[in-house]
Amino acid sequence: MEIDILNPRNDSLIVSLNGVNPSSKLSEVKKLIYKQKRRLYPDRQSLRLEPRGKHLADEIVLNTLDLKKGKILYLKDLGPQIGWRTVFLCEYFGPLMCYLITYMRPWLLYGDKASLPIHDAVHIAAICWSFHYLKRLYETVFVHRFSHGTMPLLNLFKNCTYYWGFGLYIGYYVNHPLYTPPYFGKMQIYSCLVGFILSELGNYSIHAALRDLRPPGTKERKIPMPTSNPFTFLFKYVSCPNYTYEVYSWIFFSGLTQCLPAAMFTVAGFYQMAVWALGKHRNYKKEFSNYPKGRKAIIPFLL
Repeated sequence: MEIDILNPRNDSLIVSLNGVNPSSKLSEVKKLIYKQKRRLYPDRQSLRLEPRGKHLADEIVLNTLDLKKGKILYLKDLGPQIGWRTVFLCEYFGPLMCYLITYMRPWLLYGDKASLPIHDAVHIAAICWSFHYLKRLYETVFVHRFSHGTMPLLNLFKNCTYYWGFGLYIGYYVNHPLYTPPYFGKMQIYSCLVGFILSELGNYSIHAALRDLRPPGTKERKIPMPTSNPFTFLFKYVSCPNYTYEVYSWIFFSGLTQCLPAAMFTVAGFYQMAVWALGKHRNYKKEFSNYPKGRKAIIPFLL
């Protein structure tokens, strides 16, 4: 079988493949392209039936496709790629360090006369912030299983700017020598601390449950359901309870610190997670005909 791989922008020929087995998967086709075009490693390739068509999954077999125009596929170059695990490690290590610099080395930002923070809320906030991002780093290495291997390299800089920038921005104000503690004092601090801890445990529980849905080395997908872990009960009400718990964590952190930049981070994070959750919710409903109808995307009964 012969296949011409064309550029979707101008229909120019990228490479011709000869002697391709019709029962080959597209992942194998990508490897054949890579042998002739070393710049186009498989993760950088997006194969399509039409110039503006949808991306074809690697698991699709050639002879199941309706190859028109004399055995033609279009290849979009996705640009330089980077592994998701590396992306997450960079994203989460940065805000941890940026925040701790403002907490442990205040004179670097506030001058030589600045002293270390002394209020309980400041110390607890530093512990909560560190716990959250250390948990994320741990999950990246030991918990998450990634269905997509890579993402565009340029996105790494955008994501790191967001996380690192907010880490420094929030840390600057929470650890400032003129920081004002929460209005309701210890009651506000410790009640929010309890809420934060429970939300973090809930978030981890959901990530563990999602990991167990997908056997190692596969891309199998199942409908997420509550397990024996009580924190997973939110699966009854929302498709993405990991995002729900994440939002709860930052709401409680904002209450614990009573810091406007933390509240801004919470709102920005909620907006982005709501977009992701709505997309995943739609995909679940398309993929599973028996998907629970009463579930929302991220906020029980509302959104």
